[in-house]
Amino acid sequence: MMNHHKFYQHYIMHTVNATTARKQIFQLLEEVNLSHHPVSISGKNPAILVSEADWRDIQETLYLLNIPGMRDSVIEGMALPPDQCSDEVKW
Repeated sequence: MMNHHKFYQHYIMHTVNATTARKQIFQLLEEVNLSHHPVSISGKNPAILVSEADWRDIQETLYLLNIPGMRDSVIEGMALPPDQCSDEVKW
């Protein structure tokens, strides 16, 4: 299981209230696309603003992590030196 606390110790998310987000929407859209850091929008209906590219990456990661054995395969592969990696995909 991923240690989410470790990730958040190194990154503090930019937070704006909904009124400010509405006034600065174009600036916030540019910010999340350039920085690849999400923006938290606080208020009665809080939300997180992320770029489309980051959203697609998140969805792809979630999909891949739901394939049985994929997580272990990636972890094992990361431990191998490149010259010992196989050209054949076994899944």
